[in-house]
Amino acid sequence: MKHPALAKLRGTVTLAVEGESVEAFINVLTDHQIPVWNVRPMDARHAEMNLLLPHFFLLRPLLRRTGCKMHILKRQGLPFTVVRIAKRKFFLAGLALFWIGLLLMSSLIWDIEVKGNDKLPTETILKVARQEGLYPFQWNFRLSSQDKLARALMQKLPEASWIGVERQGTLVTIQVVEASQPTPPPLYNPRHLISKADAVVTEIFAEQGRPVVHRNTRVKKGAILISGTLGDEENQQQVVAKGEVKGLVWHEYEISSPMVRRSSTYTGNSHDRLYLVLGNRAIQLWGYGKIPYSTHKTTVEHDPLTWRSYKLPLGWMNESVRETKVQEQKLTETEAKMSGIEGARADILAKYGKGTKIMSQKILHEKRENGKVYMKVLFEVEQDIAEELPLVHNQGE
Repeated sequence: MKHPALAKLRGTVTLAVEGESVEAFINVLTDHQIPVWNVRPMDARHAEMNLLLPHFFLLRPLLRRTGCKMHILKRQGLPFTVVRIAKRKFFLAGLALFWIGLLLMSSLIWDIEVKGNDKLPTETILKVARQEGLYPFQWNFRLSSQDKLARALMQKLPEASWIGVERQGTLVTIQVVEASQPTPPPLYNPRHLISKADAVVTEIFAEQGRPVVHRNTRVKKGAILISGTLGDEENQQQVVAKGEVKGLVWHEYEISSPMVRRSSTYTGNSHDRLYLVLGNRAIQLWGYGKIPYSTHKTTVEHDPLTWRSYKLPLGWMNESVRETKVQEQKLTETEAKMSGIEGARADILAKYGKGTKIMSQKILHEKRENGKVYMKVLFEVEQDIAEELPLVHNQGE
C-alpha cells in the first residue's frame, strides 16, 4: 500500500508483529480499514509493517483477538519530534530567548543613511534627526510616522527643498533634495580678447568691449580681437571684454593607419577563483590549477562584509579569468586612409570644443609602408579663436 497523505505530519510507527496468526492480524486490519504499508514478512511467525500513529491505539483488541504480540521498532514524524523537543527544557528556553532577542534587535534602528546632500553637511542632518528622536539604537515604536519626521526635518532644514524618510528593517534612509541657490556671478578683471592662433576671422560678436577686427581679416597669434579699453588717450575706461570670435585655422596632422585591424573578443569560456580576504591577505578557496587559456583577461570583484556603514577587514573576492581571442580584419588602402582621417577629425572636434566645424581637408603626402598607410593631411577648421589677456595697470596710475 502507498504511504498515506501527510504521514510525517501525523506520525508513523514501525511495528514488529509476532504470533501464529500474523496473516489473520493483517486481514483484520484491512477489515477495519486501518492502512498499513511496507509489510515485510520475516518468517512464518514474524512480520514488520508501518502504520499511522492514530491507528496504533486501535491495535490492542485486534492483537488480543488474533493472539499476536507486537513491539515498536521505530517512531517517526512530527508528534514524536515535538515530544522529544518538549523534554529538552533548556533547548526550548534558549530557542525562546533567541527569538525574543531577534525580535528586540529587529525593533531597533541600527543605522541611518543620508543621501542626496551635497552642500548640506550630513552631520547637520543627523543632528536635526536626533532632535526629532531619530538616531541609532532607537526603538521603532517610539518613532513618529515617516511623513511627520520628514515634515519636521523640512521645517528645521530650510536649505532643503524636499526631504523623504524611508525605513527598511533596521535601516532608515533620509533622502534630501537641496534647494537650488543662484550662482553668484564671477568677478572678472579688465581684459582683452586676443587670437590664440593664426587665422582668418569668419564671425565676430562683441558683447562688451570694442571690436578691433572684422570678418575676413587675417590675424596673427596674439593679435587683439576685442579690446577692453574704451575711449581715447585722455579719457579711457577699461572693461571686461566679452564676446565670441570664430576663424578659419589650419591644422596639419601626420597620420599612420594600419591596414590590419585587430580586436579582442571573449570566447565565453571562463575560470573562476574564490578567495577569503583577511585584511591585506587573500586565501584561495576555489579554482586551483593553471589557467588553461593562452590569452585572457582577469576581472576582480571584492565583496567586504559590512556592519552599519563600516567595512570590515573580512570578506570575499571573486577573480574571473575569461578567455579571449584576437580577431584580425584586413582593410583596403582606401579603408585604412578613411579610418586614419576619421580618427584625426574626431581628435580635432574633441580638442577644440563645441561649435568647431571642419570645413575641408587635403592630403599633402601619402605612402604605404610596413603594413601601414602614412599621410600628411591639412585640415581647414572653423573654431573659436579668442582667449583672454588680462589688462595690467601701470604702477603710476
